Amino acid sequence: MEVILLENIKKLGSIGQKVNVKAGYARNFLLKNKKALLANKQNIEYFEKQKSEINKKNEIEKEKAKEVSKLINNVEFEIFKEAMENGQLYGAINIKEIITIIKNSKNVDISSNQVEIKGQIKTTGVSKVYINLHADVQALINLNVKPKVE
Repeated sequence: MEVILLENIKKLGSIGQKVNVKAGYARNFLLKNKKALLANKQNIEYFEKQKSEINKKNEIEKEKAKEVSKLINNVEFEIFKEAMENGQLYGAINIKEIITIIKNSKNVDISSNQVEIKGQIKTTGVSKVYINLHADVQALINLNVKPKVE
């Protein structure tokens, strides 16, 4: 299914680009979340009329993402979890916990689809977590997992 992208999407394309994607991805994600339009004659004409406005909106979102990135980039957040003596956690750190820590300490709202963890965090120590704030803006936080002492 061919669609016109209304925003930059990582690993897919940039604004205004026509891309071929699977029908389910187009219907269930791109079209549903207003990230793309079907590539038909009417929508192509509509996009050409709205192109400058869409680009302006994208630049505003990018600037907001850069501001948030300045607040959280390279910041170390501490989290306390129950762990065994060898440093192994009794479970893994989940995305909700990461979002809560960032919200409580920096008062920044982040959605769960913006958090990118390489593998699972199941041990104590410092782990790197990527926050995708915009297609062009990514922040890196250091999550310091410490054992909970009772």
